[in-house]
Amino acid sequence: MKNRQIKRVLVILSMLSLVFILTACGTGPVTQNSTGFWDRYVVYTAGQFVIWLANLFGGNPGVGIIAFTLIIRILIFPLSYMSIKSMSKQQEIAPQLKELQKKYSSKDTETQTRLRDETQKLYASAGVNPVMGCLPIVIQMPFLIALYQAILRTSSLQTGTFLWMNLSQPDPLWIMQILATLFTLGTSVLSMMAQPTRNSSSWLMMIVSPVMIFVFSITLPSALAIYWVVTNAFSMIQQLLIQNPFKIRREREAKAQAEKEKERALKRAYKKATKRRK
Repeated sequence: MKNRQIKRVLVILSMLSLVFILTACGTGPVTQNSTGFWDRYVVYTAGQFVIWLANLFGGNPGVGIIAFTLIIRILIFPLSYMSIKSMSKQQEIAPQLKELQKKYSSKDTETQTRLRDETQKLYASAGVNPVMGCLPIVIQMPFLIALYQAILRTSSLQTGTFLWMNLSQPDPLWIMQILATLFTLGTSVLSMMAQPTRNSSSWLMMIVSPVMIFVFSITLPSALAIYWVVTNAFSMIQQLLIQNPFKIRREREAKAQAEKEKERALKRAYKKATKRRK
């Protein structure tokens, strides 16, 4: 479990880094006459779609970006749902996985092969797909990169404004950066609260994700900070609907109380049986 959470952090960091790396894919304006699949069919289409949404909701490109983000989140909601459920199942089988790791602790090839086989059997019986944890993040990245390039390379979006911000520049008041960080932290906290057990990697995940978002958002266009604010606010609501940590905590407390009551009843029954024998 610890290694998977660390890998998840590394995947998020790697994917966000692609936003910087892929800016080198093109810097000139994109139009309907642009060539190349990425410029003509991805970046140009993304820009035109944001403009169309903006015109649909009053003409402001910032509103178009918010609508664009919500549409993406709604489209990938089924994947996010499966991801959260899969991660929940992983947490449930964590004690069994730890027992397997203890049982096959030797580092020789044969033992490690048996550990992998037994782990796969455990995943299959519990209906767990380890890949699902990072899939929604991977799916979002092409849209994020396309939005980034569309903002910088579509003239009407490059000069667009939203509230006090120039969409192609970082928020000068740092409000979007702070909101993006807080919503990311809120999502991480809710996710951690839903876990039956917490370890150092859980705290690492909770701290690293918001820090990464903050670092990236202070240098990238405010349009991306808006994207992160909306997507992480959506994620918080999604987490509360699918895996509400407060509801889970109440259920755990009720289950623990029921187990205590059962144990007390067994002790009382044992005492009565002992008295009768005497």
